[in-house]
Amino acid sequence: MHDRLSPTPEVAAALAEGRPVVALESTVISHGMPYPKNLETATALEDAVRAEGAVPATVAVLDGRIRVGLDGDALERLARGGTGVMKLSRRDLPVALATGVPGATTVAATMIAARLAGIAVFATGGLGGVHRGAETSFDVSADLDELARTSVCVVCAGAKSILDLPKTLEVLETRGVPILGLGTDEFPAFYSRNSGLPVSHRCDNVHEVAAILRAKWDLGLEGGVVLANPIPEADALDGAAMELAIEQALRDAEGHGIAGKSVTPFLLAALERITGGRSLTANIALIRNNAVTAARLAAAYAALTA
Repeated sequence: MHDRLSPTPEVAAALAEGRPVVALESTVISHGMPYPKNLETATALEDAVRAEGAVPATVAVLDGRIRVGLDGDALERLARGGTGVMKLSRRDLPVALATGVPGATTVAATMIAARLAGIAVFATGGLGGVHRGAETSFDVSADLDELARTSVCVVCAGAKSILDLPKTLEVLETRGVPILGLGTDEFPAFYSRNSGLPVSHRCDNVHEVAAILRAKWDLGLEGGVVLANPIPEADALDGAAMELAIEQALRDAEGHGIAGKSVTPFLLAALERITGGRSLTANIALIRNNAVTAARLAAAYAALTA
């Protein structure tokens, strides 16, 4: 265990005993949803992981330490922190650790913490990726490079649909990142189940996924794996309608001069407003679905590597 990490006793015991653990990010708490919905969602995700027999490990930086697993007080602190909580990717982790500024971890930073702690499976909502218009803005998420170098499986509902999905998949292919579709041949588009874009391999159960993870890492092929897990049909939104909403949100962002790491939180809030809250409801449903799948995968992988 790295000396910058502070796991909870529950997480430390599970890791020492080889029991399944699922990493969870914290930007969904501090930057992804309004209070108190963010706190309710964070608690529900942890409960969903426990219900499947795994241990949840929500990751954040607090008081100069990478916390792997958070108690109720820490979750509340992040949920109420607002702009006082730093959004942390790879480049920001050293700053938060050195200065003591509280920080919520993105996909990239959560992957780093999970790898340091020895956690193989991480559940999130959607990946960051290549932003629309990146050919002029050069706005590409650090999540993609992290997937190329850090050996953690990321369970997600595809990449955020506000992104350029074809370009995002091209970058992942170039980086050698396997994109496995759970019960699907298509890469899901976050709020909707279909994008028209193929995954690199379809898996129909988590045991097959676990076997692929073990084969990849046993070969010394460092780097992550994406498990694309479509939003449940009952919670999915119409893809065409969401595309119109996204285009409106992007125009709003441009009009307000929003750029960099502020883009995604702005767009998510704009979509919630434009869709009358339906996008937030779908977001919560897909994240919970990913947490359940990740817990099942973590159990399958733990059994395979015991």
